[in-house]
Amino acid sequence: MGTRFAMAQVPEQKPDSTGQITSIDADLMNLLNQKTPKKYKIGTIKVTGNKFFDEALLLSIAGINPGDEISIPGGDNFAKAITKLWAQNYFSDVEIYVTRLDGKSIDLEIAVTERPRLSKFYFRGAKKSEQDDLKAKTGLIIGRVITENMKVSAIDAIKKYYFDKAYRNITVRTEEVNDPSAENYQLLYFNINKSNKVKIDEIRFVGNQVDEAKLKKQLKGTKERSRFTLYPTKDTIGWVDPKVYTFEQYVKEWGFLVPSKTKKLVDPYVRFKLFTSAKFNDKKYDEDKINLIDYYNSLGYRDAAIVKDTMYYIDGNMHINIRVDEGHKYYFGNIAWRGNTKYSDSLLTEILAIRKGDTYNAELLNKKLGRSVSPEGGDISGLYMDDGYLFFRTDPVETAVYNDTIDYEIRIVEGPQATIEKVTIAGNDKTKEHVIRRELRTIPGDKFSRQLLIRSQREIANLGYFNQEKIGINPVPNPDKGTVDINYTLEEKSSDQLELSAGFGGGIGLTGTLGVTFNNFSAKNIFSKKAWDPLPTGDGQKLSLRVQSNGRAYRSYNVSFTEPWLGGKKRNAFTVGLFDTKYSNAYNYMTGRYEKAAGDTSFFRTTGVSVGLAKQLKWPDDYFNLGFTLSYARYQLRNYAIDRNLTLRDGSIWQNGHSNNLSLKVALQRSSVDQPIFPRSGSNYLLSVQLTPPYSLLNPGVVRESNPYKWVEYHKWRFTGEWYVPLTAPHGAERNKQLVLKAAAKYGFIGRYNNDLQVSPFERFQVGDAGLSNTFALLGYDIIAQRGYPVYETSDPTINPDQQGASRYFTMFNKYVLELRYPLSLNPSSTIYGLTFFEAANGWYSFKDYNPFRLRRSVGVGMRFFLPMFGLLGFDYGIGLDRTTPGNGLKGASRFTFMLGFEPE
Repeated sequence: MGTRFAMAQVPEQKPDSTGQITSIDADLMNLLNQKTPKKYKIGTIKVTGNKFFDEALLLSIAGINPGDEISIPGGDNFAKAITKLWAQNYFSDVEIYVTRLDGKSIDLEIAVTERPRLSKFYFRGAKKSEQDDLKAKTGLIIGRVITENMKVSAIDAIKKYYFDKAYRNITVRTEEVNDPSAENYQLLYFNINKSNKVKIDEIRFVGNQVDEAKLKKQLKGTKERSRFTLYPTKDTIGWVDPKVYTFEQYVKEWGFLVPSKTKKLVDPYVRFKLFTSAKFNDKKYDEDKINLIDYYNSLGYRDAAIVKDTMYYIDGNMHINIRVDEGHKYYFGNIAWRGNTKYSDSLLTEILAIRKGDTYNAELLNKKLGRSVSPEGGDISGLYMDDGYLFFRTDPVETAVYNDTIDYEIRIVEGPQATIEKVTIAGNDKTKEHVIRRELRTIPGDKFSRQLLIRSQREIANLGYFNQEKIGINPVPNPDKGTVDINYTLEEKSSDQLELSAGFGGGIGLTGTLGVTFNNFSAKNIFSKKAWDPLPTGDGQKLSLRVQSNGRAYRSYNVSFTEPWLGGKKRNAFTVGLFDTKYSNAYNYMTGRYEKAAGDTSFFRTTGVSVGLAKQLKWPDDYFNLGFTLSYARYQLRNYAIDRNLTLRDGSIWQNGHSNNLSLKVALQRSSVDQPIFPRSGSNYLLSVQLTPPYSLLNPGVVRESNPYKWVEYHKWRFTGEWYVPLTAPHGAERNKQLVLKAAAKYGFIGRYNNDLQVSPFERFQVGDAGLSNTFALLGYDIIAQRGYPVYETSDPTINPDQQGASRYFTMFNKYVLELRYPLSLNPSSTIYGLTFFEAANGWYSFKDYNPFRLRRSVGVGMRFFLPMFGLLGFDYGIGLDRTTPGNGLKGASRFTFMLGFEPE
């Protein structure tokens, strides 16, 4: 760019390509050559070369206007004007011409050459899916001026995109081509050479006494690749002394008895990494270095530091060398308390659980003091805050450091106890406020308690009406008044469910299911026209309606209603349910068709009603519930044998008649599970007994009746224990990535009062398969699912016929489950998690045959999808380990099982 003054009245008087002026006006020549500055007034100004920019806008940016006075030579008005225009990055050249001189007045021309604009852009060397990603990441916009900054920014974005995909040697070259279809527009090509992916081949540590394998474990996002080689790579940068673990050392140290030493010996030659990525990521590597120092600190090396780290390449793969300075290992010395009046030194020391001589760990100290909030509690801060001391704080001070020992004084400021003044709730658009408030443990006028805050959050989550990831609790303390306000912020989510399917089978007829569950129903507003939007909701009640038909073979009607707070003052859950089902043998083997007449002559029909009341207990703690359910079911059989081993007095199989089942079920449950859909912590225990009147003991003549099952009698016992243990990222931003272990144990037994009668044909246990055929437990038996196996009838684990149902049902069962769960999405619109599992189960017909160690075992993987309108959708792929026989392979031992609406037992 430059400033030139030339005559521009006729074309031949403008500068030629060499910058020389050919035909020169004498006055203008004098103007250019004068040595004494003179002032001139600008007459007119025109802008040339501009196609997209308004002339007035450019003059405004240039900052020179008609009537302005300038000095020639010596004035810098022209230089400033050119600089301002050039700074816009819209022009490739800016020049100013003096076009006329009239005494003390001059006319100017500002000549600009606009940069070309972007017509289209392309990514050469990128896949179609990558191109779609790059279009968004580069931020290029059609029609914008092409600048060097635009190209550099786009290249940086492209390189970063591929860097994250392990393409560390990528090169990007731009190419600009004029667009023949549009003047001053260009096509922009990015020529991408990705080269090969770069993976981490080796990570070495120098200066460490801590075992290298343990240090590598702390690098969560920086992992070495798998390898199999006879020639390990050598270090090439000089400052790393390779620590070779020789076979002689291995034998001398009896390393073959220690798995970690065996791994250390073979690691240079064989390394198998199945579920880890060896891609290098700068951000994760920086985080890993922080994690490494934190790990050292937890071992007592509080002065540990990374002195140097180097990355270099061998055969296209990355090597990382990290030199550490561990420093001294420190230990806790004496710990004294100051300022505590509420609790004694001995009690605080016991809760702190740090003794003199323990390895120094600042993170552990802060956690025990409660300076880093932990929902599990059990810390000093929790002890005070659960008793109202909201303004409590601690300040650990090092009082002495000698040799390798650190003495501490814990200075405590207890402050006054805080009283809850106001509790506000926001975000409940549908759910009525009283439904939420009755779940809260933070009551105005009560003392503040951190534990009750956490418990309130759990109770709100278990309602199922709100996004459990966005339940906000904000205590607002007022130290002057000694009070605290608590603000709850919620986000409603859909909790109703719809089940809908339909079809038409040849000969069977119309099949389908229509089921709706309203989980936040309002019965009292049924007759209010204003409340139907589209349904009366908000009172926390549950209404479920379901109709299912399989043509002439099966049909079912079910309705249930639950009021969780009967009376509105206490947690008394009242439930009433009605059902009617009919299974028919509607297939006529003579005609090969499903016929109504056949179904009317062979069927099993169940009609029943149940009423239940569950009450929350205060002792042993308020996680306990005691429930009572009174049920009546009437079974009608016509030419339908539910168990081929059940006979009448005359020796015939029982397949006709009526049977009545009147029972009382008592269930004691303790549930501390933190949330219903994806539990991360807590446990659930359920012990129940279901009893019928002992008819045969009250009337011994029942045994001699032609139909001893007219009134069935039994006592049925069930136990379920479930535990949820978080394995990673207990809280904070990583909560959504939490790995959770679920363990479960289940037992069941049904007995009889009279040895002269067989065990009840109803209320037994069917074990195996997915459990989909007994959604509402209406067939007269409990289904205990087992993934990887079909329904089975024998206790012998090697016998597993491929069948969907059973002709006999167990009177006892055991089941054990281990599941490792990982959430993929905890969004309320689609909660998704994957799992791996191990199961072991079996069933028996008597205590004589019972063997709790002879179980069918299975392993597999699965997925769960929770959608607001449809509830649970899921599948499992299970392998029955006891079904794998020679020649059978995995194909014959594996099964897919599907879940719809509920998780089977």
